[in-house]
Amino acid sequence: MTDQTQYAFRALADPTRRDIVRMLAADEMTIAQLTERFDMTRAAVKKHLTVLSDGGLITVEPRGRERVNRLNPQGMEPVLDWFSYFDQFWDDRLADLKEAIERNKK
Repeated sequence: MTDQTQYAFRALADPTRRDIVRMLAADEMTIAQLTERFDMTRAAVKKHLTVLSDGGLITVEPRGRERVNRLNPQGMEPVLDWFSYFDQFWDDRLADLKEAIERNKK
């Protein structure tokens, strides 16, 4: 597993960060806008955003005095690649099971 994949999984391990990712999938938001939606301090939200940024899942763009956060869909690629291995794993196992069932029917 690459470092980037580990950072992405670490970022997604927390339910609050997963909620932030869902919100940013709908629209870009400032730290203030995100803070309004959680029962936590601005500093706590900022900490979550830093982990998401380190994981490559969001990008942060300074606009004047604000920092606008948005989802980085390419950041999900390492996670999707990791899970795709298991898609093939289960496809192979289910094909073997189907073949065994069909042999037993005969």
